Amino acid sequence: MNSPRVALAACLYLAGCMVGPDYHRPPAPMSQSFKELKGWKRAIPLDAMPKGAWWAPFGDARLDRLERQALTANQTVAAQAATYDQAVALVDEARASLFPMLGVNAGASRGAVGHAPATSQLTAEATASWEIDLWGRIRRQVESSRAAAQQDQALLENARLSAGASLATAYMNLAVSDALQRLLDDTVRNDQRALDITKNQYNAGFAARSDVILAQTQLESAQSSAVSVGIARSQYEHAIAVLAGIPPADLTIKPLAKLPPVPDIPVSLPSTLLERRPDIAAAERSMAGNNALIGVAVAAYYPDINLAGLFGLQGGGIGSLFSAANEIWSAGGTASETLFEGGARSAAIAAAQAQYKSSVATYRQTVLTALQQVEDSLAGLRILARQAAIQDAAVRDAARAAEITLNEYRAGTQAYTAVVTVQNTLLASQQAALSITQAQLTDAVSLVTALGGGW
Repeated sequence: MNSPRVALAACLYLAGCMVGPDYHRPPAPMSQSFKELKGWKRAIPLDAMPKGAWWAPFGDARLDRLERQALTANQTVAAQAATYDQAVALVDEARASLFPMLGVNAGASRGAVGHAPATSQLTAEATASWEIDLWGRIRRQVESSRAAAQQDQALLENARLSAGASLATAYMNLAVSDALQRLLDDTVRNDQRALDITKNQYNAGFAARSDVILAQTQLESAQSSAVSVGIARSQYEHAIAVLAGIPPADLTIKPLAKLPPVPDIPVSLPSTLLERRPDIAAAERSMAGNNALIGVAVAAYYPDINLAGLFGLQGGGIGSLFSAANEIWSAGGTASETLFEGGARSAAIAAAQAQYKSSVATYRQTVLTALQQVEDSLAGLRILARQAAIQDAAVRDAARAAEITLNEYRAGTQAYTAVVTVQNTLLASQQAALSITQAQLTDAVSLVTALGGGW
């Protein structure tokens, strides 16, 4: 058998080898079902809905516009997008090491020795060098860089999801602020009506001056509360602007006429979180990248083999440069191996293995945290639904009590302090109901986020 062919076959065989462990995704601590899923009303997935527009079930056109703006203009998202682009470029840079490096050199000189006539020297050379990746060090590095790029891509999706969730939460809080403003404005009008009734009672001699002062105090307190709502609303509006990549001074959101509905969100099996959550995907890609780096460290035990070659022309002038007699060439190879390094290579392998184990633990913790977040949101929505029903009944009872007590005061059978008491009870009940709705809306956003976004 021809020996060069044997050598070529051996090189091709060795080029297919890669030292170090091949990656296999470790198992994650998954449960068979969600604990809170029992009794939870599953909605039918909206297959026609764009998968990214997870906020669509809230049914708000302004929220939709702001969310789409945040996908491209949010600066945290933009920074992560640039990081992803950098990671993709690093993959290309690492992959380039698999190919030979080619170069050209050209030179011209003229000189003389002693009294000898001056001579010219022209050279033109082409060079080539190639590190043969027999042990897979470069390929493992490419594998690690590719996993890092995929991790950054997942982190980009996570940044988009996080920015969108923060914007949606701020928007829900702003909507609740507008609802609270309407409630307090209604309270001011009712307190003004109560004050007018008290003044009429006082003028007719059926009420004391202290009743008028008490009614006036009640009205002023409601007016103060109505004004203070503007502080929180402004802060929510500013937060929405920044999340959407807009200067706060350039965004004005008109008061929302009604609260968004609390959507029914379909919940699938826990195992789907491994495919849906971008933070879990990022943690899994981190494991793959760290596993490849073990191979890079192991490859340091094996010799580096490089091939190099040169072909060129060298002559005294343009006319003679291209003569066959002036051709120059060389070809060769080198192999280098470290014989003693004080345990540096074994320490590097141990460090790479420890880093991989750390990423496995981080991955499993990320999965556990995801499961907890889904369970928390499901529990919150389930319990809040029961609480909302009870609180709505309390609001109805308080409203009826306030109406009856005011009529009794008009008839002279109740003191005005009783009217104040029941009105305060009604307002507290209405504010509690609004707080529950606020918690339901923000928990719905949290659940969608915990499930990984759109479905």
